[in-house]
Order: sequence, then C-alpha cells, then structure tokens
Amino acid sequence: MPPLHSTMVPLGTVAHDFQLEGTDGKTYSLSSFVDREVIAIIFMCNHCPYVKAVLKRLIDLQNEFSNRGVQFVGINPNDPTRYPEDSLDSMKRIAKEKKFSFPYLIDPSQKTAKEYDAVCTPDLYVYGKERKLRYRGRIDNNWEHPEKVTQQDLKLALENILAGQLVANEQIPSMGCSIKWKTS
Repeated sequence: MPPLHSTMVPLGTVAHDFQLEGTDGKTYSLSSFVDREVIAIIFMCNHCPYVKAVLKRLIDLQNEFSNRGVQFVGINPNDPTRYPEDSLDSMKRIAKEKKFSFPYLIDPSQKTAKEYDAVCTPDLYVYGKERKLRYRGRIDNNWEHPEKVTQQDLKLALENILAGQLVANEQIPSMGCSIKWKTS
C-alpha cells in the first residue's frame, strides 16, 4: 500500500481540545500544557514503519526543546481491535522501552484524530501559545535514513515559532501509513 500524505489543514486553525488517557495512567487535555509556549501534536502508533523510523528523532527533538517551552504529545488513534500491537498495553511497553520524553495518549473513539483531520502516522500539528496552527508537515526530508537528512523542517519550525518569526507558508506534508479506522 502506498504511503498517505497528511491533509494540509489551514494555518491559523485553532487546536481542538481532547480528554485522552496516557500510558502513564493520567488523563490529558490541551489545558494540561497551558504553561508551554508550543505544543506539537503527533498522531502516531506502535507498528507503523514510518513512525518507527522517526521515533528517535521525535524523542530527541522533545529532549532538545523541552527546556524552551515545547511539548510534544503523541496520540495513537488506531483501532486496537484490528491492530492489537496498537493497544494501550503495547503503547505502555513501547513508551517504556524507547524512553518516551513526552506523553503518549490513546484515542479509543478516534474522535480526536477526526477533529484534527489526521490521515496518516505520523501526522503532526504544531501550535503556538495562542494554540493556533503554525506548522503541519514533515519532520525532515528523509524519514527512512536519518544520516541523509539535509532539511530539518520540524526543528526549523520550532525555532521560528519560539523566536516569534513566521514559519514558511510552503510546508511539505508528512507521509506515512493510513490511520486504522474502526469499521463499525
């Protein structure tokens, strides 16, 4: 199956609130991160090869930007009935093994993914302090081979947002596996 590309939701779109359980047993919403200057919401899952390929980069970016007011939030919207490897128990195991530096939440109703118009994993949305969309696009220009990355799109967007600068209007969609929607 060919990869899907993220929907390019209009910049300036306001973030949708959510109430989702994390792998740590806590429930999170947008207000959980009110003290953060920037929030990056990443629709992701455990089994997608695209997510697996970029996961270390996401963890590293969160570690790099955490002290600067940036908060990543991973949200798994996949149907765990059809894809057991995306169950909450599997998410807990992966988060622990990979030492996630950000909350990893489950979206069992898939309502949050639908509200954000997410279509693939990874699919990411970056909001400034006012929680308006500033960046939606790829992490970098080589999902498969980190050693060949020459453009760090997400990192540059974070730097620009934190500096109060505009983020490039031309943003390249993220690419990945389709979200595994419930059939009923």
